[in-house]
This record gives sequence, structure tokens and C-alpha cells, in this order.
Amino acid sequence: MPSRLISLTMQGMDSNDEDDISPTEETGSDELLAADDLRLPASANVLVRLHALRAWLNRRYDETELEIGTAALDLQEAMRTGESDVRPRRRFAQSTAFALVQLAQRNLSTAQQRLSAYDEARVLLEDCVVHTTTGERLLVEYYLALEELIQAAEASAASPWQEAMQNVLHRVEQVGVPGEEEEPQP
Repeated sequence: MPSRLISLTMQGMDSNDEDDISPTEETGSDELLAADDLRLPASANVLVRLHALRAWLNRRYDETELEIGTAALDLQEAMRTGESDVRPRRRFAQSTAFALVQLAQRNLSTAQQRLSAYDEARVLLEDCVVHTTTGERLLVEYYLALEELIQAAEASAASPWQEAMQNVLHRVEQVGVPGEEEEPQP
């Protein structure tokens, strides 16, 4: 009897799956809104634009956290490889091990700088949301604040932080400006 009840319950669950709003559906919408190639219609509400920007920033932040973890593991492995071989090495083998450690350190540093940029961009967005009324002006204020932050941090050479911030600016342009899509030239 209990197995029949479970079977009937499972059949009933299958028929109600269409009506069920589950967290995976929300995640799916976040994934769609976070897509790099997202094109919102000109009529899209500012809240949808804001949600798309948040979803994209969160996705970039999460991806960069994974890059940091991978880079840290690569660095650990490169250092372990360099230390584990106690027999005398030739100069080439030593320089190769040293180069691998340096590369792993650079990759880790680059990812950390990008993570810092995405974190600052997320905090700045939330500050703009708190201090600006939710409307078309919100994304304009955010864009101007980002530009100001980038100009304040200008350095002679491009850094991973600046590149990440430029990516954020581009994303704000992409989702924040309704109706200014490129039209094909005749």
C-alpha cells in the first residue's frame, strides 16, 4: 500500500510541475539576464535593466572567484613541483619551475584585481540604488559614478582592475540605454 501511495503521489507531482515556480526557474532567468549577448527591448522596465546588471555583476564575480581558486591551486602545484624535486637540477629545469611559479602568481594577482573591481562595482551599484530614486536616472548616476571611480584610479598602464571596470561600463551601456541599438546602414 505505501508503495502505491508513493507512486500516485509521484504521478500527481509530475502533473503539477508546470505550475510549480521553483528556484531553478529564477536561476534560469538570472542566467538569461546575465548573458553577455543580452539585448533588452527599448520598452524594458528600469527594474528589469537593474536586475540584468546585478545578475551580470554577480555572474562575473562568481566566475572570478573560481578563477582565483584555480590560480591558487596552480600556484600551490607549481611551488610543490619546484620543492619536491630534491635531486640536483639543470639550470633549465630550475628556470622552468621558477617561470611556472611566476606565471601562477601573475594569474592569481590578475584575478584578485578583477574580483576587487567587480566587488567595488557591486557595492557602488547598491549605493546608487539606495541614494537614487529607481528610474531611468539610476543607471545614468551609476555610470557617472563608475567613470569617476575609473578616472580617480587612472594609472599609466592598463590594469586588470581597469579592464574589469571598463567591462562594467560597457555592460551598463548595453542594458541601460533603451532604444539606442545600432541600426544597419543601407
